[in-house]
Amino acid sequence: MGPFTLAVDTKSSSLVSSDVSNRKIKNLQLQTKKCFASVSMEEEKPFDFLRILFEGIIAGGTAGVVVETALYPIDTIKTRLQAARGGGKIVLKGLYSGLAGNLAGVLPASALFVGVYEPTKQKLLKLFPENLSAVAHLTAGAIGGIAASLIRVPTEVVKQRMQTGQFTSASNAVHVIASKEGFKGLYAGYGSFLLRDLPFDAIQFCIYEQIRIGYKAAARRDLNDPENAIIGAFAGALTGAITTPLDVIKTRLMVQV
Repeated sequence: MGPFTLAVDTKSSSLVSSDVSNRKIKNLQLQTKKCFASVSMEEEKPFDFLRILFEGIIAGGTAGVVVETALYPIDTIKTRLQAARGGGKIVLKGLYSGLAGNLAGVLPASALFVGVYEPTKQKLLKLFPENLSAVAHLTAGAIGGIAASLIRVPTEVVKQRMQTGQFTSASNAVHVIASKEGFKGLYAGYGSFLLRDLPFDAIQFCIYEQIRIGYKAAARRDLNDPENAIIGAFAGALTGAITTPLDVIKTRLMVQV
C-alpha cells in the first residue's frame, strides 16, 4: 500500500503543478495583452506650437535663402520683362543686382511664412474633417502669406527697383523711397501684392499638400526628398501660370512704371 500511496501523491502533485503552470501562462498572456492594449491606445502627443514654429522658421529661412540665390537671375529677367512697355529692350547685365539686400528681407519673410503656415496647418487639420483637408491647407497658406507680407512687400519694392536699374544699393533705395514717397512708398502695390501672392501661396501649398497625400496613399509609403521636390516644383509651376497676370500688375505698381 505504501508504494501505491506514493504514486497517487506524485500524480496529484504533478496535476497541481501543471495547473499552476497553466495559470501562470494565462496570467502572462493577459499581462502581455494588457501591455499591447495600453500602447495601442496611448493618447496622441499634445500640440507643441513652439517646437513646430521653431522648426518652421529654421526650415523656411534656409529654403528661402537657397531658392532666392539660385533663381535670382531668372527673377531679375522676369521683373525686367514685366516692367518693360512697348517692346522695350531687356538688359541682361547685372542679373544679381540687389541680391545681398534682398536676402536680408527674404530670410525673415520666408522664416515667418513657414513658421506661421506649419502650426496653423496642423491646428486646422485637427479642427476640419479629413475630407476638408484642402480647406485647411488653403487657409493656412493664406494666413502665412498675410504674416509674411509685412516683410515681403518692402523687400520686393526695393528688389524690383534695383532690378530695373533705379538704384544701385538697397540702403540707398530705402532712403530715397522713404524720403520721396514716405513710409507708404515701401508698401507700394501692397493691395496687388496680396491679390497675387495670397492666392499663389494658398493654391501652391494646397496643390502640394493634396498631391503628397494622394501619392503617399497610392505608394503606401513616405515620400523621399526628390519626390517632394518634384511635387513642389509642379505645384509652383502650375500656380505661377495661373497667377502671372496678377504678378505683372504687382510688378508695375511696385516699380512705378
